[in-house]
Amino acid sequence: MKFEKIPTLVVLCILPILVALGFWQLDRAEQKRAFFARQQQGMAAPVVQLTALTPEDKDTLRYKSAVAIGHYDSAHQILLDNQMAGGKAGYFVLTPFILDDGNKAVLVNRGWIQANQDRKILPDITIQKNRTQITGRINHFPSVGIKLAGADRPSEGWPTVVQVADSVILSAKFGYPVFSFMIELDKQAPEGYRREWREIAVMPPEQHVAYAVQWFGLAIALALMFVWFSRVK
Repeated sequence: MKFEKIPTLVVLCILPILVALGFWQLDRAEQKRAFFARQQQGMAAPVVQLTALTPEDKDTLRYKSAVAIGHYDSAHQILLDNQMAGGKAGYFVLTPFILDDGNKAVLVNRGWIQANQDRKILPDITIQKNRTQITGRINHFPSVGIKLAGADRPSEGWPTVVQVADSVILSAKFGYPVFSFMIELDKQAPEGYRREWREIAVMPPEQHVAYAVQWFGLAIALALMFVWFSRVK
């Protein structure tokens, strides 16, 4: 008798999990639809004239095109480590761009550059300090799956190497404030490196719906097998 109860207990435990996973995937699909809607709205929005008074609203500004006037701080640059391109390891070059109208800067992602086999030898990322205008797209700093302790602590000297970009910590190292977002430099702009900015960097909602159908299908199959097994018994 105890043996016959085991299948029932297994079904009662697994079936709600399968159904919950299906609804979770549907919820993820809705989140991705909202994400892509924000992305498209940002790309279609008017160009932002970035100034020192621009609000620190990185989510609202994300994906919007931006123009800024000022000069690069060539003496204080960042190499964002552990960035892959074409199967090779390298860095994103983040250069502070000090705005004309105040003592505030925005970090400009000038693109990807390959790392030397000897990590003690850093690449040459020299850039002119002349007053200029830059154009690009506002975006969050690159994220990591698991943030290790100390990953946001920059190394000594310049250029400084860091695993995770944190605007508060970097502002303290620079000695002046920087925005909590970056500008991805236009591909056509000079003084940049390899730039392959992604328009879509996440799983599309249709894929989540497909996963939801699979979870619901497994739940239905399990329920039918249980009914058939019970009737046979």
